[in-house]
Amino acid sequence: MLFGYSPLDFQQFKVVMLGFTGLGKDALHIYAGMGLFLFVRLIWRWRGGWILAWLAVLAMACTVEWIDMKAEAANSALQPDAAHWHDIWNTMFWPTILLLVGRWLQPKPKASGDLADQSFEEPPSV
Repeated sequence: MLFGYSPLDFQQFKVVMLGFTGLGKDALHIYAGMGLFLFVRLIWRWRGGWILAWLAVLAMACTVEWIDMKAEAANSALQPDAAHWHDIWNTMFWPTILLLVGRWLQPKPKASGDLADQSFEEPPSV
């Protein structure tokens, strides 16, 4: 049990989400990964936000696959490992691309005309 819910409850939740959204299983993984990545990135806009968002998606993907494996074990219907890696790959692909190009997506800091923001320099001696 995880937080009072069994892996089979989570499987039922996924079936309901598939029916509600009309998406395929692979598409649901992609949307969930991108949604979490963007949510964390919008919440954490400071330094390290790109890697923090990527790590959150990785944690989610691994946790979901672990729960899936527990549910499959309870049903005596274990899927091959390649199927689980496929789900993790689907979930992590676009967040990984955004992590790699994210530094170029940041706006450049604007130079302000405020003297308080400028460093103090000694005037040249004559």
